Amino acid sequence: MSAGGLQSGAVVGTIAYKALQGGEGHLRGMAVLPEWHGTGLSTSLLETAEDELRKAGCKAITLDTTEPLNRAIRFYEKNGFRPTGKIGCFFGMLLFEYSKCIESSDSQT
Repeated sequence: MSAGGLQSGAVVGTIAYKALQGGEGHLRGMAVLPEWHGTGLSTSLLETAEDELRKAGCKAITLDTTEPLNRAIRFYEKNGFRPTGKIGCFFGMLLFEYSKCIESSDSQT
C-alpha cells in the first residue's frame, strides 16, 4: 500500500501488545500516520492484536491513555473499551486505564 507519496513498504502504523499472566493482554501503544486516519487501518491493527491475544488465551485487554489523546480515547471507546476507574500518573499527566473483554462467546474448550 502507498498513500500520500509514501514509498511502498513504508511503515504507516504500528501496534504493540503483550499477553500477561492471568488471562490478560495489554496494548502498549498504537500509532497510525495522520494521512491514514479514517482508512480502517487503526481498526485492522486493533482487531489483529485482539485476535492474537485471544489465541494466546487472553480473556480481557487493558490499555492506558492520557487525557490529551481525545481522538484515541474515542476510538478505543467506539471499539468496546471502557474506563476501569484506575488512574495513574505519567510524567505529570493523568493516565487512564481502559479494558475490554475479548472472551469469545462461542469458544469451545
